[in-house]
Amino acid sequence: MLLENKVVVVSGIGPGMGRDISIRCAEAGADIVLAARTKERLDEVAKEIEALGRKALTVRTDISDASQRENLAKTAIAEMGKVDVLVNNAFQQPPFTMLEDISEEEWNQSLNMNCTAALALTQQFVPHFKEHKETGGSSVVMINSMSIRRVLPNFGAYAAAKAALFSITRSLAVELGEHKIRVNGVAPGYIWGDSVEWYFEHLGQERGVTGAVIKEEHEQEIALRHIPDSYEISGAVLFFASDLSCVITGQTLDVNGGHYFHF
Repeated sequence: MLLENKVVVVSGIGPGMGRDISIRCAEAGADIVLAARTKERLDEVAKEIEALGRKALTVRTDISDASQRENLAKTAIAEMGKVDVLVNNAFQQPPFTMLEDISEEEWNQSLNMNCTAALALTQQFVPHFKEHKETGGSSVVMINSMSIRRVLPNFGAYAAAKAALFSITRSLAVELGEHKIRVNGVAPGYIWGDSVEWYFEHLGQERGVTGAVIKEEHEQEIALRHIPDSYEISGAVLFFASDLSCVITGQTLDVNGGHYFHF
């Protein structure tokens, strides 16, 4: 069991990445602290984790709120006794606005939710991670985006926030490495699910074709001819959370089936 006796905190619990990261880590032997704003989603995933024989703690949290971030860290440590891994998965959909038109409020909101809040939440756990470095070290995993590699129109604010998160990942790795705290990132490409399916249908309507045609076109651009789903992508998170990556830090791994390559 890759994460046996480990406690993993996952932010942004929902029907996609948050849920699947939590399930994948529980399957690997971890107990899970689930954080999100919606109680119903937290309770649903908690039941799935408990059905796997693992402990699940739910903490309603808006990570953009400082007091709620502090409460999440204190509650997780107090209730679970320790935390070994933090997965910063929470994010906000971009405003889909051209940078020439974006308002300062939209810009600040995107930067806060998609970058600043992840750093601030990490800061809450760092003192605890430092105290437990002799037990084998801790791991922080930032969920990033292909927007750091492939910038599309209307995604400027989101791309900028994720680029900042990419830089923060490396800086934290350098600053925290002496305390055996590893910091890495996972940058998915397209994630097959409701959102991407809707997006492909939208693109299809603009061209007078079906969403299935758009999906097939995109799959032909991918080396594996397959758009990964969030459970498949969660395997990369499990790798960074586990001791298999014990000497890897400051890296952001592209997980996209070979849609594009970074050099």
